[in-house]
Parts: sequence; C-alpha cells; structure tokens
Amino acid sequence: MVKMGEYNVLKVIKEKSMGVFLDDGDMGILLPKRFVPAGTKIGDELKVFLYHDGEDRPIATTQKPKGILGDIVKLKAVSVTHQGAFLDWGLMKDLFIPKSRIQNFMIPNGEYLVKIVMDEQTGRLAATEKLEPFLSNENLTVKDKDLVDLIVYRRTDIGYEVIINNMHKGILHNNEIYRNIEIGDRFPGFIKNILPENKIDVAAGKPGYNRVEDETEKVLRLLKENDGYLPYHDKSSPEEIYSFFAMSKKTFKMTTGNLYKQHKISFTKTGIQLIEE
Repeated sequence: MVKMGEYNVLKVIKEKSMGVFLDDGDMGILLPKRFVPAGTKIGDELKVFLYHDGEDRPIATTQKPKGILGDIVKLKAVSVTHQGAFLDWGLMKDLFIPKSRIQNFMIPNGEYLVKIVMDEQTGRLAATEKLEPFLSNENLTVKDKDLVDLIVYRRTDIGYEVIINNMHKGILHNNEIYRNIEIGDRFPGFIKNILPENKIDVAAGKPGYNRVEDETEKVLRLLKENDGYLPYHDKSSPEEIYSFFAMSKKTFKMTTGNLYKQHKISFTKTGIQLIEE
C-alpha cells in the first residue's frame, strides 16, 4: 500500500511516452519522463516521493521536497491569494496553506514555519502555521542526554522556545546560545534537563565529552593552519573564542584540556601551542 506525502520504493510496471508507471496495487502511478533515471527498465525499483498533481491525481517524483508528511519546516511563500498561500517546498507543484491555517498573514517571499499535514477534506497535502495542536509534553518520548532534532520556534525572555523531534517543546537558554539563530533554524542538540511538569531544557550539539570529540579535530586543524600557535586561552573572552572557533568558551576549555592531556598541545602565557609529533 502506497503512502502519500512520503517516500515509497515502487516497482516499474510499464513504460509510456510520458514516463513510467509504478506499481501501487491498482492502475499504477506515473513518474513523469523528466524524473525517470537514465537506464530505468521494467522491473526496476525506484525510491520516489508521492503527492497529488494539479489535476488531483497521485503522481511520483524523484525530486526531494524540503519536508514530508508530518515534518515541520521553514518555507518561502511564492504567492498569496484570498484563499491562502502557495509555498515553495522544492517540487514543481507548490504546497498550499489555506487561509484558515495561517496565523496572521503571509507575504510573497516571506519565510514561515509550517507543518506538512494531510488535509482531511481534500485528502491532499497542505501546510499549517498552527503548530500548537501537534506539540505536547504530556507523554515524553525523550530522556536526559538524548540526542534530538531542534527547531527554533519563538523568542522568549530567557532564550528561545524550540520544537524537539517535531513533537515536544523545550527551552534553549540564552547562556547556551553561541551564534546568531533565527526562527525556523534547525540543528542537532540534546536534552539537558527534564524539570517538573515535563518542562525541558535543551542545548545545542552533543552532551559532555562527546561534544569535545567533535571539536578536537577543528582545534588541531586551526593550529596547523596558523603555524602551530593560536593566541587564545582561558582568559580570552567568550565572544573572542566563539568568533574564531565557533564554539562556546566552556567547550573550548574542555577541548584544549583534553588535547593537553593527550600531549598534543601545550599552554603558553598567551595562547596554545601545537606539540610536534
């Protein structure tokens, strides 16, 4: 059984001048000729995305949309009408968002955080800006230190509210933010703390020394690119460190401390020095 709005692996059952038809257990779904991989023949299995064309017929594509059914993504408005707006999601046919599912208003070329849903009335894929009904912390599917996907949801007095794995809400506090971020930005993070009433604090990157492991090669590379010396140390400001290394001062200290223990660098009065092997 095929799944609309998702990727499916389907077998080629016949070839026509307009493309090939894929097995859906019925009459077949067209994959237009422009999207058919070179050398495709009957019996081959292809990974395709399924949606509805302008005539409301199921159609396949090898193009990759910016999101699939259930995803929360930031999309640009292509055009706006009295009925709603059309969003660019990477396919030939734009994604429609009905006026009833727009929070305030949209303008052409504006970018908006939306969830891709199946419209119950039309049976077609659509978008909605009204995310709250899809977010809940009542029954958590995450625990402390879990690696998660984060989407910046909205600004708060203490940082940013984020969406966790497309289903929960959490807070990324100001002291955990080390770069410019915008609503709709997506990046990996981890569950830092689960508080009473299932409130969640998160942080970007990976927990503990796992985060350090991702940064050690960066520090070594930068040292080699700068003749084995960098003028940064534990007295350098967090802003200076982030500007050069794109990491927090805490991560910088953990990383350089780890490299020092491995006898790969030494500390000087003015910075860090690479130890030649």
